[in-house]
Amino acid sequence: MRNGGSIKKLGTYIISVYFWVEMFGSSAILFPVALIIWLVTFPFDRRRYLTHQFSCIWSNIVFWLNPMWKLHISGKENIDRKATYVIVSNHQSGADILVLFTPRIHFKWVSKRSLFFFPFIGWNMAMNQYIALRRGKKSSMHRMMEKAREALYNGNSMMIFPEGTRSKDGRLQPFKSGAFHLALDTHSPILPIVIKGTSHAIKKGGFLISKQHNMQVVILEPIPYQSFKHLEPKQLANLVHERIERELTSPPGMEDHITSPPGVEDQITSPPDPLS
Repeated sequence: MRNGGSIKKLGTYIISVYFWVEMFGSSAILFPVALIIWLVTFPFDRRRYLTHQFSCIWSNIVFWLNPMWKLHISGKENIDRKATYVIVSNHQSGADILVLFTPRIHFKWVSKRSLFFFPFIGWNMAMNQYIALRRGKKSSMHRMMEKAREALYNGNSMMIFPEGTRSKDGRLQPFKSGAFHLALDTHSPILPIVIKGTSHAIKKGGFLISKQHNMQVVILEPIPYQSFKHLEPKQLANLVHERIERELTSPPGMEDHITSPPGVEDQITSPPDPLS
């Protein structure tokens, strides 16, 4: 039994090393491509749409090269590609960042400032004009809100984790009201997204990767501004929290929540047995 446990633990370490080497190795290769796209499109692509779309492809490649994870996406029919949303999602682990690129929605992230200094990935975030935030500083929060409003007015959706940080146990934490102030101030619809299963893929602050793991992204119906314009930000936060929690705790395996049509956009699967 002891030998079996040691072999299993060694296997987990090998898989984890492979994942991190694969992710950073592919990022080192793909970043120069992103840089070229950014330089070529800089004069005319003010929203950095093409740079962001390449970031989505980058994320798909990381998933494709990973034999341990499978990702199922449902609800893509709820996305209006011409609309500008305040997108809100639960936050379970570092894998969420990879997961949320896969539906290929154009958006700007709000992310903690330290991530922008991370080699390759952080530099790509800066080129995409994602918005940095210093936690606990009111001045940084005010600047973030100003930049987020400007981004929305310029036709960019905003992606925000309203919990503020990753959940330690996968359960939904209370929502902060910033994203909902933003939606009310800019008259923007809200697009809720539910992520399932990533808390077991990469645990908070952890190095070890879960093998043979299934993850889900469920894109819920947008909430139009007209339906919540009379609410206070905290009331709106509670309303969206309830919708996300209801989906997050729904029984797994329901066909209307998991779809698997062909094509990398709708189901990203690893090749058969060869992300505070």
